Amino acid sequence: MTGFRHWLAAGALTASTACAMAGDTQAPPAEAEASARCEVWQRELGFARSVAEHDAVAFAEYLHPRTAFGVGGKATVGRAEVAAQWQSIIDGSAVKLEWYPDVVTVGGDGRTAYSSGPSLYVDPKTGQARRGRFGSVWQRGQDGVWRVIFDDGNRPEPADAAAVRAFHEGRSAALCSAA
Repeated sequence: MTGFRHWLAAGALTASTACAMAGDTQAPPAEAEASARCEVWQRELGFARSVAEHDAVAFAEYLHPRTAFGVGGKATVGRAEVAAQWQSIIDGSAVKLEWYPDVVTVGGDGRTAYSSGPSLYVDPKTGQARRGRFGSVWQRGQDGVWRVIFDDGNRPEPADAAAVRAFHEGRSAALCSAA
């Protein structure tokens, strides 16, 4: 099993276990689920925008206090720890990172969601691009705010100009719909 698939399986198992332990496993009505899906979609876009705008404070606000990043391997756990680890990504010195969701699914009792989509890494020194795919698990807190609890992605592969163009064209096509 690849690291990313292992992470997805672990995330799904954790999310389903959390829902079962909560005791309230009744699925939300379809309208509420569609609304939650679009909320997570917008949160994912905002999360990506925090990195694009080099806003470390905003980035940290998207993280659950016990968030876990890189869960397909040795995970970094904790809001402060992840924010520190990502500092050179957020400030753009290590890489210019962009991403957007193309899939958001709400599961369980409507307080857990999975988002996934393409990512683009550009080396700020060489301009070389790599393309990958991320996966995030979101949880709606008691305050009603969605925060990332798990995040990972696959190893990015080299991307030529056509792949970079396809990434940017895909962003305009990736919109949340209530369907």
